[in-house]
Amino acid sequence: MDCYTANWNPLGEEAFYRKFELYTMEWSLKEDLRDCLVAAAPYGGPIALLKNNARKEKSPSARPLLEIYSASGLLLASIPWKSGQLVQLGWTASEDLLCIQEDGTVLIYNLFCEFKRHFSMGNEVLQNHVLEAKVFHTEYGTGVAILTGAHRFSLTTNIDDLKLRRMPEVPGLQKPPSCWAVLSQDRVTIILLAVGQDLYLLDNTSCSVVTPPGMSPSAGAYLQMAVSFNYRCLALFTDTGYIWMGLATLKEKLCEFNSSIRSPPKQMVWCMRPRSRQRAVVVAWDRQLMVVGNSTECIQYKRLTIEVLLDRLVLRRLYPLAIRICEYLRLSEIQGVSRILAHWACYKVQQKDKSDEEVAHAINQKLGDTPGISYSEIAARAYDCGRTELAIKLLEYEPRSGEQVPLLLKMKRSKLALSKAIESGDTDLVYTVVLHLKNELNRGTFFMTLQNQPVALSLYRQFCKHQERETLKDLYNQDDNHQELGNFHVHSSYSEKRIEGRVGALQNALDEYYKAKNEFAAKATEDQIKLLRLQRHLQEDFDKPYLDLSLHDTVSNLILDGHHKRAEQLYREFKIPDKRYWWLKISALANRGDWEEMEKFSKSKKSPIGYLPFVEISVKHHNRYEAKKYAPRVTPEQRVKAFVLVGDLDQAADAAIEHKNETEMNFVLSKCTASTDAAVAEKLNRARAQLLKK
Repeated sequence: MDCYTANWNPLGEEAFYRKFELYTMEWSLKEDLRDCLVAAAPYGGPIALLKNNARKEKSPSARPLLEIYSASGLLLASIPWKSGQLVQLGWTASEDLLCIQEDGTVLIYNLFCEFKRHFSMGNEVLQNHVLEAKVFHTEYGTGVAILTGAHRFSLTTNIDDLKLRRMPEVPGLQKPPSCWAVLSQDRVTIILLAVGQDLYLLDNTSCSVVTPPGMSPSAGAYLQMAVSFNYRCLALFTDTGYIWMGLATLKEKLCEFNSSIRSPPKQMVWCMRPRSRQRAVVVAWDRQLMVVGNSTECIQYKRLTIEVLLDRLVLRRLYPLAIRICEYLRLSEIQGVSRILAHWACYKVQQKDKSDEEVAHAINQKLGDTPGISYSEIAARAYDCGRTELAIKLLEYEPRSGEQVPLLLKMKRSKLALSKAIESGDTDLVYTVVLHLKNELNRGTFFMTLQNQPVALSLYRQFCKHQERETLKDLYNQDDNHQELGNFHVHSSYSEKRIEGRVGALQNALDEYYKAKNEFAAKATEDQIKLLRLQRHLQEDFDKPYLDLSLHDTVSNLILDGHHKRAEQLYREFKIPDKRYWWLKISALANRGDWEEMEKFSKSKKSPIGYLPFVEISVKHHNRYEAKKYAPRVTPEQRVKAFVLVGDLDQAADAAIEHKNETEMNFVLSKCTASTDAAVAEKLNRARAQLLKK
């Protein structure tokens, strides 16, 4: 006769529990749930799951996939995720899915993956990004709390009536808290966070340090906290394995327990029976589960891992039996079948009675694209067994170039490694192989190898530009690339300290530009050589630094120092455009305050830039007296502006009236004041009235 109580186990002194399967999940997940973003709705609602969220590829096939399942694992809907990087998923009480992005945008979908709307958590979150997020439920509705990259908290208590709150700053907080939670007390939403051995409570206006009652002084730093669903209870876990349970008001301790496990748990949740005072916290690690109750009893379950059994079967080469057990236990492929097949393949490569082609084909036929299989690890085992060609054939099945290349380099197949690295499009990987080749091959062979790989050659040139300039010259010489050789010599000239060395480098550049038939570059280089030589003479003659100044600054400094003939010499020799030279000279003369020379220059010949610049520069230097000399010489269309600049509103008015230009009249009127310019204003108003009559 069966014993009906055989599968019941004690929990504390008065309670018993049993474990049985309610139903089988219908999903067939290939991914480990730990590698996905997962959110289960309250009260046995739907489950949202985002796959491939950590991937950075932009191709449509590699996009993360958002799937929504029923509580029993039936797929309700799925869409490829095309928006920003997701940080957290969560459900509202009405079973809408909240998708919280790194930029603080929250997108809302129904349980059929149909988009409803979105909102933002504010500019501060946008600027500093989201480090962590939590979705919570209060009597106000569903809320969202955000921890930003600036280590500040923002939250809204009701997403349907969005009001953002920026919580007070935690003094001296320079890194994210070790753990934090949202509490709701007396209709106020607050945040509890831990920094080392300190607990802080953030409310609407202040940040305060709190200490749980009865907390052991040697408890250590807080690693995790859990709040019960009704916000009444709080559990804290420290780095000494100490567990404190009490009321969330932090006014009463329920119990404490030392788990003797120092590593942070994967999960810690409250388990409470309706209408019962019995409360417990379930604490889970990878291979261990604890239930801590308020009767200070602890029930601990050690999960005897199936991996131990499977490893023993694999060691005995009982692969089919191990696979059958995995299938029976419905282990994920990565945990079970993939691991066993990888062991089988590593054993297979050691068999010497089969050819490389046969072994590689058999392994690929059996493994295919099974998740969790690393062909590079199997190839490495083949190489360790002395089967290099088999290893190379197996690497052809490895989809990750980053795994292929290191082993190819180890096997002295550097050229093949270079081809694989280039195919991957990973520039860091290409650099790794190129630098390996550089150390492995002699200089000539190395250059010839790069000649056959344009991508690698281009990347190596970029490397040489920053790290090995002389090698770059050798590459250009080998290619007869005279244009780049010219550029190289120009760049090198700036590192020469002596003028002779600089001119010599520029002369080399000039020769290369002529060979490249680049007349513009050759002429510019020739002018630079000429300028350097002139600057050296100027420096010697006037005992003042002129080297490395631009042509513009050289001429300007000569004028500022009163060396007008030398400035004229450069103007003619370098064929500086007239307009540019006139602007340059009057600016320098005004800076020097040499108004006499400026007036003399204005009369030397007709100004190619007109005379308004003379007015403007004089006014800029607060010299209206000089400016008035040039106002009458300004062209008629600019005369009103010139007279206004010098403060002669009467003549400005006459010019505007003469032009019969209402816009100019209005401009002059805008400058008039009633106390000093009444006559001018009257004259302008009269002229405007006559103009309007016509």
